[in-house]
Amino acid sequence: MSLILSSNSPRRKQLLAGLGLPFEVRVLPDINESYPDDLPVEDVPVFIACEKAQAYLSSIQPDDLVITADTVVVLGDKILGKPADANQAKAMLRALSGKTHRVITGVCITGVEVQRSFAVISHVTFKELEDAEIDFYVDHYEPFDKAGAYGIQEWIGYIGVTGLQGSYFNVMGLPVQRIYEELKSLGVNVLNADS
Repeated sequence: MSLILSSNSPRRKQLLAGLGLPFEVRVLPDINESYPDDLPVEDVPVFIACEKAQAYLSSIQPDDLVITADTVVVLGDKILGKPADANQAKAMLRALSGKTHRVITGVCITGVEVQRSFAVISHVTFKELEDAEIDFYVDHYEPFDKAGAYGIQEWIGYIGVTGLQGSYFNVMGLPVQRIYEELKSLGVNVLNADS
């Protein structure tokens, strides 16, 4: 099988590479990432991941498996997407401060004759963040390409996260343990780097 990762995210590339399997990155432009307004928040990332996968169906070969993913941060019943600017990033981090939120990553693994989709949920708790800490993070790091305006693997995660239930790698953007299990069940030789 030939694995294709449909993401330019450096974190997703790093995480998938950690499985030791060869893969290529192939990203199609202008894929629709919208979703119905009445869709439950828990279903949004899988819906988007499957929509992304549909765009690849006409271009994949019989032995290709495309991995598409979407990660959302959910506080209560509200999805926090990627912040548009520093003010929005700071507002998101203030909203997350002192609370537990969910990080949900939807994944779709698609081949010519097979499709598997699933979601992995992690619960992340932040301490009460000081305004100075929020300002420092937003001013010195890159929160703008991250759902919820933070990367757990960055400074804010080091100083702010007091609890994590579930997969750390899921919070980074790709639940690689579950992907490993799904690939194995699809017959991918996951213990042979030459597969």
